[in-house]
Amino acid sequence: MRIEHRGERPQVDPSAYVAPTAVLSGAVTIGAGARILHGAVLTAEDGEVRIGARVVVMEHTLIRGRATHPAVVGDDVMIGPHTHVNGAIVESEAFIATGASLFPGAVVGAGAEVRINGVVQVNSRVEPGAVVPIGWVAVGDPATILSPERHDEIWAIQRTLDFTGTVYGTPAPSGMREIMRRQSEYYGAHDADVIISEE
Repeated sequence: MRIEHRGERPQVDPSAYVAPTAVLSGAVTIGAGARILHGAVLTAEDGEVRIGARVVVMEHTLIRGRATHPAVVGDDVMIGPHTHVNGAIVESEAFIATGASLFPGAVVGAGAEVRINGVVQVNSRVEPGAVVPIGWVAVGDPATILSPERHDEIWAIQRTLDFTGTVYGTPAPSGMREIMRRQSEYYGAHDADVIISEE
């Protein structure tokens, strides 16, 4: 399904494939030879999503672009199923495995790997060619890569990265009432969406 959102329409290279059950919403650009498979959602909220050439976006992936954090995927990238790429940059020839989560402001360098259920936290940078092991967390710029059992060390770095401001646009601590008031208003822009194509 292709949707006009905030006056922007998806642009798909003629050589790309978008599955009929995938959703492209807003300022989404799909490059040559890219493959967007069933159930994937690529949504440019008030920013953009740019997918390079020969990228494969597997089933049930979410890629979200924001004004201050566009989602940009370079060429020759694999993005596994059930993956979450929110306002992150994935450079060319990277591998993002099943269930990985990349948060706003994250950068995954060229040829790097984020393995199954790996996490790249807000405003964190994974160096080119680096590996985030299965279930591990990359945090900081440049990223320190830590096992999930090392939560105190992860949090010591993460708390300096402005998660609340980066993800929700609110100063910390804002409280859930204020965060959700803003989120409800922000996503309310979808009320004006126009379905361009059901395919």
